[in-house]
Amino acid sequence: MIEPSVYVHGLEWTTKELFTYPNEFITWSIQIVMYPYMTGLVAGAFVLSSLYHVFGQKDLKDLARFSLVFSLALLPVAAMPLLLHLQQPLRAMHPLFTPHFTSAISAFGIVFSTYGLIVLSEIWFVYRKHFVDQVHELKGIKGSKLKRMIFIILTMGAMDISEAALAKDKKAVTIMAAIGIPVACFLHGYAGFIFGSVKANALWMSPLMPVIFIMSAVVSGIALCMLTYILIMEFKKIKAAIARGMGDTSVQAIKGIEMEVITKATRYLIIFLVAAISLEILDLIFRGYTAMKSWDILRSVMYGKDFVDIFMLQYGIGNLLPFIMLLWPKRTLRRVAIATTLILFGVFMMRWNVVIGGQAFSLSFAGFMHYHMPIIPHNWETFKEGLGGVILVIISPYALFWVINKFTPSLGTVEEKI
Repeated sequence: MIEPSVYVHGLEWTTKELFTYPNEFITWSIQIVMYPYMTGLVAGAFVLSSLYHVFGQKDLKDLARFSLVFSLALLPVAAMPLLLHLQQPLRAMHPLFTPHFTSAISAFGIVFSTYGLIVLSEIWFVYRKHFVDQVHELKGIKGSKLKRMIFIILTMGAMDISEAALAKDKKAVTIMAAIGIPVACFLHGYAGFIFGSVKANALWMSPLMPVIFIMSAVVSGIALCMLTYILIMEFKKIKAAIARGMGDTSVQAIKGIEMEVITKATRYLIIFLVAAISLEILDLIFRGYTAMKSWDILRSVMYGKDFVDIFMLQYGIGNLLPFIMLLWPKRTLRRVAIATTLILFGVFMMRWNVVIGGQAFSLSFAGFMHYHMPIIPHNWETFKEGLGGVILVIISPYALFWVINKFTPSLGTVEEKI
């Protein structure tokens, strides 16, 4: 006899309570949680880079250049959770080859492709001079023929690095960044639109959903860039200390630069965090005030079944605690690192509560379903829809960033930072 799990997606990780329909399961699992989470990181990282390129926040120059390259590394991974979730992933290319706006998924393909081209174009203009310089520097060096060939391809034949040409590059970067801000917001706002337009689900149907998703995306993207920047700079300090001795002044210089950048970025993080928290609380109050006929089951889920996930993990540990930590006087790098980690956790819990919590109650309004994420996989399905798939998605952008950063150095050398 063939196991039912072969035919029923979601049977292996769904448990039911009270009265539910036989065909109801938690079909949107952890990968659909990771999907809006990763697209949010992409949008947030790009917005952070635009604070320098568009709004002229020169104190964020180093972090902005890093976040732009990191946004490119995050971009391909944004669609990765969807591909892992699909039963027929090869069909994912169909919306890209047949674009139209009658489907939200197809519209996402158009926006995703447009945003990718904008990011690639902006990075090319930012690093074009570096590409040309590398072509000249690697000429005649033994063993660098392949690398020089790559840089020649990256220049795309534009070898002019005169002051006039570089001024045009800078202007193009500003234009691309300005265009990219609304596109990046729409890229993630579409995920909120998908959930907010589902009339059959009382928890998702809210006009504020796209705005909440956009604001929390900016918060998570800035927090991730800050955390990653801190970890990389700390690693650089350790390398400098080992190579030159603990008493070397370069270690203290790196620390000073790092703290200065993070302090200024924290101000913007706090602003966006306040806006995100305010919108989420406003949505909560709106639902309670309107008290639609589905409010009884929503209240039982929000204040009963998912009370710990929503009010303790998301709002308490993920929002309020890091907010207090960032405002507390005598801020340190360690405290900022912990606060940004908690913020990332809080945004993840928001996505979890929307996706998983939205499927927790039965459409009969008389039963509940619980999701148990597979930890130890016993087949391909439980791997990609479980902890293994999550880890794969998390580490992928860092592997891509390591490769991309070889050709577009977003952090420079220790000496350049000093």
